Formats: sequence, structure tokens, C-alpha cells
Amino acid sequence: MKGIIIFKGKYGATHQYASWLSAILNIKALVAGTETTEQLKEADYVILGTSIYIGKLQLKNWIEKHQLLLQKKKLYLFLVCGTPVDETEKLQGYITANVPAEIRIRCDCYFYPGKLEFKKLSFIDKLLLTIGAKLARSRGEEIHLEDYNHVKRENLDALVNAVNIQIKTAVAS
Repeated sequence: MKGIIIFKGKYGATHQYASWLSAILNIKALVAGTETTEQLKEADYVILGTSIYIGKLQLKNWIEKHQLLLQKKKLYLFLVCGTPVDETEKLQGYITANVPAEIRIRCDCYFYPGKLEFKKLSFIDKLLLTIGAKLARSRGEEIHLEDYNHVKRENLDALVNAVNIQIKTAVAS
């Protein structure tokens, strides 16, 4: 079985996860928009990796553009964000709001913690994050402005296992 990873992120965490997956599964990882139609057509499965920026998947437009081709593939989707992985309702909301239903039903979804390096954010992103943190506090929620890095290779274990099971099942049949 042939696979491909298509990803888009903003500050490096999504790229890191895609690079690790590429090495573990021995498949290409490409930034969204650099792939060819032929590469997508040849793939039996597609792993989509995206960060979330102000509630929007960075891959949203790419997914919509390639929707017809993706409807014929086994899909895995991983989202990287600062939302804690135990806030499943909020995380599922990102998918519902950003991924067409025809694609959602074909996706196995995985949520991965990201990282924050405040000094590396653009001025606008620093401003938006600071305002968002203040608004969240007024609602009794908390958005951290301190640096953190929860990007770990072992976060990928469940996705890697799912892909390997699919490959073994396809080979056996």
C-alpha cells in the first residue's frame, strides 16, 4: 500500500510530526500545495496534518480543493494545537466546522499537543493570543501565554499502529 503525508502548519509542530511519520512509515511528507495530482492519485491512503489557527484548520482550503480525490482514499487526519487533548468536544468541533462531511466520514482523527514559543510569534499572533487569553479568562477558561513544548514522537503511536494494521490487512487480503 502506498501512502503520502500532506501537511500545513504555522510554527513548526505540525512539520515535526509529519517528519517523524515520514521516517517511521517510510512515505513522503509534503507541504500542502507542493504535491502533484499524480502523487495523490497513486496513494492508497493519505495522512493529513494540520495546525489550527483561530479555530480554522490550516489545511481547510486544501481539503476542500481536493475533496473529490480524497473521497476515494483511506484518510487519517491529525490536528496540532494548544487545546488540551482531553477537551474532545472542542477538538471535534474544529473538525466539524472545517472538514466537509464526505471527508469526515473517511477520516480517522488524532489530536496532538503542540508548542508555544511566544517570542517566535508574529506581532499579530502575539496580540491575538493575548486578547484571546483575556477573553477566555472572562469566561472562566484559561489560555496559557507561557512557552511550552508537548511535541513528542510517542504521541504518534496510535496513528502509526492504525496505519500498520491497515497495511497488514490489505496485504493479507
